[in-house]
Amino acid sequence: MTCTLVTPWLGRPLSPRSEPARGGVDATAILDWGAPVFELLPTRAAGEASSDHLRATHRTVGARIGAVYGLDDTQPASSTLRRGLGSCSQRLAVIEACARRAGIATRVEGLVLRGEFWYPRFRYLRPFVPDRVLLAWPSFLIDDAWLDASVVFSGTGCAAPQPFTNSGEETLFDAAARAPISWAPSGDPGCLDLSGAVVHSVGMFDSRDELFAAYGQTLRRPVRVALDPLLRRRHAS
Repeated sequence: MTCTLVTPWLGRPLSPRSEPARGGVDATAILDWGAPVFELLPTRAAGEASSDHLRATHRTVGARIGAVYGLDDTQPASSTLRRGLGSCSQRLAVIEACARRAGIATRVEGLVLRGEFWYPRFRYLRPFVPDRVLLAWPSFLIDDAWLDASVVFSGTGCAAPQPFTNSGEETLFDAAARAPISWAPSGDPGCLDLSGAVVHSVGMFDSRDELFAAYGQTLRRPVRVALDPLLRRRHAS
């Protein structure tokens, strides 16, 4: 059983939008790559391929920022980097900010996921799990083509990946580096097929700022304010 009362949507549908998204490299309120803390991260070497730089950034962020259950999807990437702790969404935002800092354009797809997808991580809190979760899933402009984050992070991919269970120490952030993730039905045996978790897509957006400004975050603000101080210190396990 999932809960509709903790979301700002209260059961109403999240209608997809059809406007195209061109992405960009500009800093935003969330992707605030101009903050001094980003100077502590490795910069893109001259001649380094965009994909190589992003894979290295994923490894660096994974090593420097511990996985916790933070709830604020609009937290500035610089704050996540300074704290050294972040949710999958917050850690992905750090990578997006680093990409833009290196001149690599980013954009996100708004994916509405079923709340049941998160049951394995919140076994004792199922009645409070939202019925739908809005996920900002990034892609990067590499050699004039938009590539899904997991395609970039995983490189050559995996011929027969183990299923992603959304439990234990492996998070969605981690899984994206071991095999491409398919959010739509796919017959590719090399993909992690997570299409069963998707209700629908609300389309592409120039930035995660734009997505959450249009649809709001998954949890209503009073719920986030009450729970985030506790969950953002709880390590994913």
